[in-house]
Amino acid sequence: MNRKGNKQLPLFEEEVEAAEAAAEAEEKEGEKKPLVEATTLWDYPTQSYGKRPKGNNKYPGVTPAFIIYNLVQRYTKPGDLVVDPMCGSGTTIDVCEEEGRKAVCFDIAPARSDIIQNDAREIPLEEETADLVFVDSPYSDNLKYNDHPACIGKISCEEERFFDELEKAMGECCRILKPGKVLGWLIGDQWVKKKFTPVGFLVYERLCKYFETVDIICVVRRGQASNTAVWYYRARKFNFFLRGFKYLFIMRKPDAKPKKSGRREVKWAHYKRK
Repeated sequence: MNRKGNKQLPLFEEEVEAAEAAAEAEEKEGEKKPLVEATTLWDYPTQSYGKRPKGNNKYPGVTPAFIIYNLVQRYTKPGDLVVDPMCGSGTTIDVCEEEGRKAVCFDIAPARSDIIQNDAREIPLEEETADLVFVDSPYSDNLKYNDHPACIGKISCEEERFFDELEKAMGECCRILKPGKVLGWLIGDQWVKKKFTPVGFLVYERLCKYFETVDIICVVRRGQASNTAVWYYRARKFNFFLRGFKYLFIMRKPDAKPKKSGRREVKWAHYKRK
């Protein structure tokens, strides 16, 4: 039985007790950390967590801090270097500071003093220096991020040029990332004026030129302007869909070591239905 009086499998008793003890310690300190996600569907009620804000929730297209927290916990260790080439309001910096990771973050139009002014298409770092790269890029010209004329977010995703410019940033992310390390790229699709553009699929196609796929996450969208009763009414009345999720593509830079060739052997466990 756990602390709530529920039955649990003996195999997991030690793990459950350890997790509950850690949760209690965090609650006593007044700083409850998010759980590391176990599935490929991530849904967060708020943009941030804890007593200290992560990023600015008023910033256009602000990144949910939970996403960066999960990537940092899964793919880095304390002291590792995390790079964000399109840092926005600085969510990555705030998460990394709390989790003991070093963060070097850039933006073409910095929103605060600890973000370095720079274009993601030419990152001023040496090759193979980053342990994790995170990118929450524009997915069209639907939001006004800043007034910088070179901002990729001023290009419509209906133009091939939009993906060409994002690919330049992808190449730079690959260059600075250590072999075997991970890139997380957050992106959404577009539906506007009765036209759908599969931005996520098109970005993923470009990413696959440089990286291997670790997994693909669906992140539920909650904070967008269309998340209102009026827009839900319009979607039903005029027969279209509101964007309900974003993609988080988790990609890995190929390791320099040669891979073993040949067919993988997988043994599946089959269970009878009752």
